[in-house]
Amino acid sequence: MLEADFFVIFAFEADMPGCCRTHMKSKTAAAILKAMGWTLVGDVVKEKNCVFLEAPHTSILDFFIGYLYYRAVGGHLRIMIKKEAFFFPVGNLLRSLGAVPIDRSHPQKTIVAIVHAMNDSDEPFHLAMCPEGTRKPVRKWKTGYHTIATASGAPVYVTFVDWGHKRVGIHGVFEITSDARSDTDRLQQVYESLDLIPLHPENYLTH
Repeated sequence: MLEADFFVIFAFEADMPGCCRTHMKSKTAAAILKAMGWTLVGDVVKEKNCVFLEAPHTSILDFFIGYLYYRAVGGHLRIMIKKEAFFFPVGNLLRSLGAVPIDRSHPQKTIVAIVHAMNDSDEPFHLAMCPEGTRKPVRKWKTGYHTIATASGAPVYVTFVDWGHKRVGIHGVFEITSDARSDTDRLQQVYESLDLIPLHPENYLTH
């Protein structure tokens, strides 16, 4: 299996009546996950804008399970991935899934662009990102999600891909304060309490 070093930000647009989409049908995605033995937890949230945090993130395959999950529950996926990942033939696959290349050398510009996109969108804008920021083991998770949620006023949700129990979905709302570092330390404690098993357990740290 190919596992490129992706920095993934998932943006999901909820189904809008009358819109013509080219994405995989929800029933098809649900059927694929069912055939693979996965259990789906939760549904598309009701808020117009929100931030989904997805962990553990130890494999590029987490992306595909997350993609199928959000299609299965009726969400539409737009992905922003580092531009270096768009090499042949992977680039063609990513674009077919709605991926847009981004420049990681300017993270602040990326965050500002995301916030503006959220605030300017007429349709629901559900943004999901991996708080670990890498597939490698890391003890201190990133706080970019906090900046985006604070600037946009969007609520934050804890989501997960649990390979050990074959469960994928939404755990619940994560309340944030003005202290990004403290909130993120608390976020790691929440994930630790969920007893999740990633595809590569040696790369998943919560403390």
